[in-house]
Amino acid sequence: MGKPTGFLEFEREASKYRSVEERKKDYQEVEQKYSKEQTTEQAARCMDCGIPFCHNGCPLGNIIPEFNDAVYEENWKQAYEILASTNNFPEFTGRICPAPCESSCVLGINKPPVAIEYIEKSIIERAYEKGWVVASPPAVRTGKNIAVVGSGPAGMATSAQLNKAGHTVTLFERADQIGGLVRYGIPDFKLNKDIIDRRIAVMEEEGVIFKTNTNVGVDITAEQLERDFDAVVLTGGSTVPRDLNIPGRELKGVHFAMEFLSQQNKRVADTKGIKVDFSVDHQGAKYQNGDLSAKDKSVVVIGGGDTGSDCVGTSNRHGAKAIYQVEIMPMPPKERAESTPWPMWPMQLRTSTSHKEGCDRGWEINTKEFVGDGNGNLKALKLVNIEWVKDNGRMTMKEIPGTEKEVPCEIALLAAGFLHPQQEGLLNDLGIEYDQRGNINAPKYQTSNEKVFAAGDMRRGQSLVVWAISEGREAARAVDQYLMGESFLEAKAVSMISPSYLGV
Repeated sequence: MGKPTGFLEFEREASKYRSVEERKKDYQEVEQKYSKEQTTEQAARCMDCGIPFCHNGCPLGNIIPEFNDAVYEENWKQAYEILASTNNFPEFTGRICPAPCESSCVLGINKPPVAIEYIEKSIIERAYEKGWVVASPPAVRTGKNIAVVGSGPAGMATSAQLNKAGHTVTLFERADQIGGLVRYGIPDFKLNKDIIDRRIAVMEEEGVIFKTNTNVGVDITAEQLERDFDAVVLTGGSTVPRDLNIPGRELKGVHFAMEFLSQQNKRVADTKGIKVDFSVDHQGAKYQNGDLSAKDKSVVVIGGGDTGSDCVGTSNRHGAKAIYQVEIMPMPPKERAESTPWPMWPMQLRTSTSHKEGCDRGWEINTKEFVGDGNGNLKALKLVNIEWVKDNGRMTMKEIPGTEKEVPCEIALLAAGFLHPQQEGLLNDLGIEYDQRGNINAPKYQTSNEKVFAAGDMRRGQSLVVWAISEGREAARAVDQYLMGESFLEAKAVSMISPSYLGV
């Protein structure tokens, strides 16, 4: 597999980044263009490990050693064909996936793992450069019409696969552009939206019908949806944000992260001459708080995950005076925690490119109150340090006396995740049943309404883009089987290693 001694000869070298000073001045991708020579060398590090655990780490089941070998042999077209056989959008995952495959790489037991994500991105970018990514419409249409509601990566993957099977697919989006949170949640400095547009162009040529500015459940009723389509797939994401209902929540300056991020993505689109509606957010609802900017303001980001990190990077580009990101959980260890041994997804500290651009970070901090200036504006946050202690076998939060303090803050961004999909309206009108967390109950992608299927965050809860694509592919296969009695769409390989053990 590849070069037998490659992992001994070459050190790990993944994506290279533009300098902090340069990239903070714009919204272009922070990563530099891939290097053909570097990618070939990195692919040589893939060892003949016998059992490639990376397959199991990847929710898509990407055939990683094989495309690494093809890159090492400089058979880039074959590498692209292998990658595209399991992943509809490697240009997305090659940029914004946390790469659980790398966490389960066998080489990673005692050396830095293979730079799989970097290799994946290199393959797809070379494929676009060489013109290998071309439309491949189905030769025969089945006569079945399918509605997919929600155009994030799960909806896009579902649509691509069902169209491939010969069905006529209409993908509905209530916002003004296709892409869901990949379009309006992920900043351009992580994923340039031209990347989405070029894929949409291929899908349109293949026959997928895109309808934006269409709020299904309002503009099209649930009754019309069931009447006009042979099957419906719900891929609208987990859209109800986790709020922080503490004193001062009503103050001007307290905002959900997605309101802040989606506005900036629209500004970037506008500079490219793309017509966007600045009056509505990423869900097609009216912005309630006007134009948000962190310029010359003290910003506190509440939530230590990827969305919080995106708020940090965006605030830096706005020209924030100071940025503080707080997390209620303890600081993870700098190396893999003993509780998450290889090949599990590791609990460890992650520092993003946005963090490296400048911000203070704090852990085990609870937000007690938003403090106003007397005129309805936010001026500070009241914070307190906490510790986690065991109480009757359960971990509970305990304030540390004497640690309460006020931190200056003119804009607070809530980046604490999402609870579940919006239930009122379409989902309730379709008679959908929910699980204990409020997500759509669809164990095998089919809901309590046999004509309606679900995939992505709507079904599994807030998760990764790679899981959304995987869910979309699996849901498409379930729909195809429902409509045709069988399906020739690719099925994800069944692993002999427990996914729960891998932690993915």
